[in-house]
Amino acid sequence: MTEPHQHVIFVVALAVTFVAAVLDLRRGEVPNWLTYGALLVAPFLHAARIVAAHEPMDWAAQEAGFSIGGALVCVIVPAILYRQGAIGAGDLKLLAAVGALLQTMLGVEAEMYGFFAATLVAPAILAYRGKLFGTLKNAGTILANMFRPKDKQTSVDEASLSWFRLGPAVFFGVALTVYLHW
Repeated sequence: MTEPHQHVIFVVALAVTFVAAVLDLRRGEVPNWLTYGALLVAPFLHAARIVAAHEPMDWAAQEAGFSIGGALVCVIVPAILYRQGAIGAGDLKLLAAVGALLQTMLGVEAEMYGFFAATLVAPAILAYRGKLFGTLKNAGTILANMFRPKDKQTSVDEASLSWFRLGPAVFFGVALTVYLHW
């Protein structure tokens, strides 16, 4: 960790994603006050940590810009998944907040670890619920529909779709990233 006061950012990112994971597990939603709050505070937090280290103000402005850029970069893949109905809006906003807090490089790393964790855990949960094969069939249909013309697309029954709580996986991704970079 070479950035000044980066540990403060790490603690905030861990706290935000932990609260999101708990609320996602209990209520099935990640609240707007948490995600929008983190998105709004992150650029100022990055600027403040640079100012606290007595570094030039242009560096502080640059770090705030990197925070905004991190949110934009980290939301690209989740936006595609959201558009396809694969994740919820709360997950999308949470991943944008992670990008704003951890900036581009660490944000993408945390997002990748979170998606890997979800990829490993989701099949076990779906198999336990008896929904694994139906979900795989739906995923194949949705994937094939992306490459078919509108009139040739196969419909997927909304009732047969399975939802997975992504909040805990995002927390795992952030925790692993923080562990590797502290």
